[in-house]
Amino acid sequence: MQMWTTRRSEIMGPRARRQRGFTLIEIMVVIAILGILAALIVPKIMSRPDEARRVAAKQDIGTVMQAMKLYRLDNGRYPTQEQGLHALIEKPSTDPVPNNWKDGGYLERLPNDPWGNAYQYLNPGVHGEIDVFSYGADGKAGGEGNDSDVGSWQ
Repeated sequence: MQMWTTRRSEIMGPRARRQRGFTLIEIMVVIAILGILAALIVPKIMSRPDEARRVAAKQDIGTVMQAMKLYRLDNGRYPTQEQGLHALIEKPSTDPVPNNWKDGGYLERLPNDPWGNAYQYLNPGVHGEIDVFSYGADGKAGGEGNDSDVGSWQ
């Protein structure tokens, strides 16, 4: 019986011994491709958290506006400027005291905007009968981009 002790490199020749890894040029091409992809994708991904905060603020404002409409249906008017948004979670004690205020309130709690600030309330509003809004990322009126106001009028 004959044992086969021939190595693969002996059968395939010297070429098989050379192709054991990647060349430096191949590695550099892969790194360049990854760099180009990162340059195209990263800026789009980085703006997502800011967009998500603006969307969350719009949804919160929509929820508060729905609660305001229910308050108005029950009481015939919106809370006054002095009563503010707090009138949605606790019955106002200042005039005009609502006659048909819903037990338990209209919201479980008042949310803060995604930037950690309280939502603002104007009665009468600038953009409508009432305005509920957030000043955006900078916490100041006006601004552009992420610093722009997000309100019930949008």
